[in-house]
Amino acid sequence: MREQTLAGIQFTATSSADQPIARASAQLTAFVGRTLRGPLHQPIIVRSFADFQQHFGGLWQPSPLSYAVEHFFEQGGRQAVIVRVANGAAPATLSLKCGRETLRLEAQAPGTREFLRASVDYDHVDNSDEHSFNLVIQRVRSPGSERVEEQETFRGLSVDPQSPRFIVSVLLESDLMRVRGNVPLTRPDRTLMPGTNLPVGYVSSSPDGDDGKPITDYDVIGSAARGTGLFALESVDDLAFVYIPPLARVIDVGVSALLVATRFCRDKRAMLIVDPPSSWESAPEAIRSLKALDFRSDNALMFFPRISAMDRLRGRTEVFGNGGAVAGLLSRSGEAVAAAVSEREPEPMLRSSAKLAKEVNSSDRWLLAAMGVNVLQSVRNPDREWPALRTLACGASASSDWSYLAQRRFSLFVINAIERGTRWCAGLPNAAGTWMRVSRQISNFLSELRSAGAFAAVPADQAFLVICDERINDEGEGEGINILVQFAATHAGAYHSFMLTHRPGGATVKPVMVNRFEATLVVSRELEQEITLRLTPKDDLISVLALN
Repeated sequence: MREQTLAGIQFTATSSADQPIARASAQLTAFVGRTLRGPLHQPIIVRSFADFQQHFGGLWQPSPLSYAVEHFFEQGGRQAVIVRVANGAAPATLSLKCGRETLRLEAQAPGTREFLRASVDYDHVDNSDEHSFNLVIQRVRSPGSERVEEQETFRGLSVDPQSPRFIVSVLLESDLMRVRGNVPLTRPDRTLMPGTNLPVGYVSSSPDGDDGKPITDYDVIGSAARGTGLFALESVDDLAFVYIPPLARVIDVGVSALLVATRFCRDKRAMLIVDPPSSWESAPEAIRSLKALDFRSDNALMFFPRISAMDRLRGRTEVFGNGGAVAGLLSRSGEAVAAAVSEREPEPMLRSSAKLAKEVNSSDRWLLAAMGVNVLQSVRNPDREWPALRTLACGASASSDWSYLAQRRFSLFVINAIERGTRWCAGLPNAAGTWMRVSRQISNFLSELRSAGAFAAVPADQAFLVICDERINDEGEGEGINILVQFAATHAGAYHSFMLTHRPGGATVKPVMVNRFEATLVVSRELEQEITLRLTPKDDLISVLALN
């Protein structure tokens, strides 16, 4: 995943058994949708709306995503991942003369706002070499502008297909352009300044790009095999929220995209932010419609109503989906640990840049909460009590905790942090030494969370359980290292349990159900198509059944 840094340098930190498991903020939000420009199907981090403008072109009326990102940062969002999708968009082309033939290049990013130019020279190329040349590609702010936004230099390129510097192969590394069609046997002519024989001239791209049609659910969903659309986020770690803005100003996201996105968020252990349908004109209508809306998930959340905000392109106030503002609000309200251990959640207050499109009274607020829908506020609630933030589980979850947003975010944060922090063990021997180090690292992490106020419903010695030993692993076998993690839920006597398996090719996490009576266990393992465990002490005190 490409990421902008001040120094232009990327750093990757790896965890080992000797390092504590990091307490990430769990606030990263992903947006998937249409933008004015930018690379397709590539997750790119932006840390401000200025970053978004640089990479994706800023506000654009056919792009609800652009407004959602603006609302996100206005409401306190800190960093976002943007995935651009398009429907039939075409790239601009650029033609370089090669004697009587032409070498055609095309923009890597499609659309009408990709303004590129190229320059060819033969500096430091041997006079006897008639195949090699140097190529400079620049993105400029606008046609004819001298303001260069990005530049790439490729030295010693060749039109010879047998050369290791063959232009087709080398430009696969470019973020700006690719070769289109066949490559002439003659190298490109040196580009000159117009009307002179002086070098360092440029050839500009043609105005033949196309922004495409409005996107559909299928464009947003993409392909898991090709890593497009929503599945471009597969490589992104630490996702807290995923939001798909409306497909167009008056077109809501369809049920098919929501169902796929919910399944994706479940697998990625993230939360999907769902806009209330634009047809919900009032809270009573929303309550009636919710009964018919058969959409339940503890990995999804919804806030009502939509928001009213200034459209800077039209110069007037418009109604927008609230998902971008909700993601920003939740990001600024604190990390997952703080939200879960807080005695009282902060009110979901919008900053002054956005207002409620509809007013909701106190009684309707509680009725909506009972159905899993939260209510935004633009002023302080005069009531001393307000509903806790909910997920869209509405009682359909395996745990009563997961009907509440703070507890669900916390559980996802815990298992994500453990999965990420123990990846170091994937390539190590399945042996007692590895198991002991894994258990110690996870136990230290959960103890730190206990000190921060988590698992307060039970005594310290019953707060969590970590099993990684011969009871669930076969020493010496290379099929993966199994780790059973259990930690106390908010309600006394209830626990959340997960089976984590690390293999060299990746990790899997399965929720499991545990009946807990004693801590001393003798464990036997059965492996079927999915991991199924039975933890059986001498008196058959504990059984574990893997859940789908």
